[in-house]
Amino acid sequence: MLDSVRIQRRQSEIRQALAGVVGKDSPTDDETRSMETLDAEYRTNETRYRAALVAEDAERRDAKGELETRSERDFSEMIGKFELRQVALALDEGRQLDGATAEVVAEMRSHGGYRGIPVPWMALERRAGETVASGAPDPITTRPIIDRLFPDSVASRMGAQMITIDSGATEWPVVTSSVSAGWADGETANVAGPTAFATTDRALKPEQNLGITMRITRKTMKQSGAALEQAVRRDMNSAIAAALDKAIFQGTGANGQPLGVITGAGTYGITSTDAAALASWSALRAAVVRFMTANAAGSPAAVRGLIRPELWALLDDTLIEGTAVSEWDRLLKNIPAGNIAMSSNALAAPSGDPLETQALLTTGAGGVAPIFVGVWGGVDLIRDPYTDAQSGGLRITALTTADVTVARPGQLELITGLEIEAS
Repeated sequence: MLDSVRIQRRQSEIRQALAGVVGKDSPTDDETRSMETLDAEYRTNETRYRAALVAEDAERRDAKGELETRSERDFSEMIGKFELRQVALALDEGRQLDGATAEVVAEMRSHGGYRGIPVPWMALERRAGETVASGAPDPITTRPIIDRLFPDSVASRMGAQMITIDSGATEWPVVTSSVSAGWADGETANVAGPTAFATTDRALKPEQNLGITMRITRKTMKQSGAALEQAVRRDMNSAIAAALDKAIFQGTGANGQPLGVITGAGTYGITSTDAAALASWSALRAAVVRFMTANAAGSPAAVRGLIRPELWALLDDTLIEGTAVSEWDRLLKNIPAGNIAMSSNALAAPSGDPLETQALLTTGAGGVAPIFVGVWGGVDLIRDPYTDAQSGGLRITALTTADVTVARPGQLELITGLEIEAS
């Protein structure tokens, strides 16, 4: 308990004691001495109370940063205890949510409307140390649940920033003007300018909905136990990540999809260069040079690259004449391996005659991400009570709303026409 609060309570007790004594016409000697003692204590406590307030005010200022972030940390800790198994059982059997899971669901419902049970994005993360039991308590040994194969998410590796939006559309004003400085040509001459300061709004709108449907049989619900939670989380995470990755880069902008970065390069104003030659480090280096001359990147190490596995195979197999150094070695000498993402999901398959592929380069300039991915709320889990009712199974649909936009097109470079076979 704070000292100021404790002193306040004691002052209240003293006032009550004095009120009972001062109302008497002829107090006894003991009561008179008591009044003098209580009065002296009251005056002393007034001084102590002011001193306590000063000390506690300094402590509050020192702890201001911690107090402001404590609620966020507490909520993150609760999400760490979130159990998807409880959500599945609530949808299947109507079981009541409890513990941290119930608190997180209640908090999310207070911030947005959900038809089903809301699930926070952080709950879909693969948690460290999670393993599936080697068997379930059953007469027949049940082997671990094997996850379906999905490519790892490459959007974050390419510098994309995910933004959580409660409701409505969000716009990001980005500076598009080119303000320049100039010297005064003479003693009475004016300096350069004025130059208009202009911005362009990049909007994220809740117009695209992504959904996955999962079917969980009654046997799985009864037999798998806690192993079900890890399997559902990993499967849902991977499925959403794969679909988002493809949409972020290859979304058509039609049929309910957002406009992807590569598909909408012309719309976003992204520079697209046709290499029209056999793929090599030189073609990628030219794009890196354009980044550096435009002040978008300070060095090749600040550039991230997205390529197809077929391009890696060609560069690794192409040796510099008279050396044992490959084109891939030259690339890694300038761009760190950790900045290169290979994906057969985010980039279209090679096509044409000869076969050609693409590569996308991004960089973060001034702390601004090259790609913004907006998601509205968490994942909305909705149960279909009819489709599998006859077999006693559980069919759930996970819905999420997302959109994609590019902040500064100068932070992206698209290289097309990279031939991976000789013409």
